Order: sequence, then C-alpha cells, then structure tokens
Amino acid sequence: MLSEAYECIEDGDFEDALSLYDLVLKNDPVNISALIDKGVTLQNIGRTKLAIRSYDKALQIFPTNIDALLNKGTALHSNQQYADAIKCYEAVLKIDKNCAMALAYKGLSLGETGKLQDALKHFKKALSIDKEFDLASISKDMAQDLLKSIKENKIKTQ
Repeated sequence: MLSEAYECIEDGDFEDALSLYDLVLKNDPVNISALIDKGVTLQNIGRTKLAIRSYDKALQIFPTNIDALLNKGTALHSNQQYADAIKCYEAVLKIDKNCAMALAYKGLSLGETGKLQDALKHFKKALSIDKEFDLASISKDMAQDLLKSIKENKIKTQ
C-alpha cells in the first residue's frame, strides 16, 4: 500500500495517497514510514498542523528518527515557528552533528529571526560537509549579501 500511495503522489493524487496511508496506519498504527510519508503529503498540500501531528506520532514511537525531526522542523518553519524548528534541527544535530540538511535548515530559521551571522556559520558548515548542497550555497550567498548591505547602510547613516 505504501508503494501505491507513492504512485498516487507521483500522479498528484494526494487525497488518495492520504487514504492509503490511513489504511496502512489502521492496520499498523506504529508504521513510521507511513506516519512520516503522510506528514510529508499533508505538508505538501499546505496542511502543516496535521503534518506536525503526524510527525509527532512518529516521534512518540521513535524519538530519534531524523526524517521525522527534519520534516517537523520544516513544517514548523513554514508556520513561522522558528524557535521550535531550531529545536528540531538541534535534536537532529545531537544525533548526527554532520547532518548538512539540519545545519542548513537551522541556518534558514536563524536567518528568519535576524541572526544572520549565526545563519551564515551554519550554511558554511553544511557546505563543508556537502559542497554540492544548493540550498546551503544559495542561502550562504544571500546571508552574505544581506550582511554586506546592512554594513553599507550603517556606514551611510553615520
């Protein structure tokens, strides 16, 4: 059924995919893959609160599941709950300090809270782990440009 749900998603039929995940979970309520995939599907259609609930169920069963933590973080970020998103990324980094994705995503949330220097450090660390990580590269460049612009504006106003 999980492969059928995946095919539904590939076809853009998210509601049928969600129905299939629900069927899997009815028979196997602790199926981590179904809980996470259901959360991702809900998140992709803009139902982030329900997605977070699905990730939370997965994390109740498997508290150190990196996929559930990362996805919950991105859902919280989408809801502008940056501090909570950062907590998810920090939990991932306690498990795997070299998780480039968690570093980059944490950088994004830090950037949203105005902590551009900290964000930049996270983007650079993510790139030191994965030199081809586009999200980290683009975000690093944007953070550097913003910091440069802020610095230039300070000089102009002095």
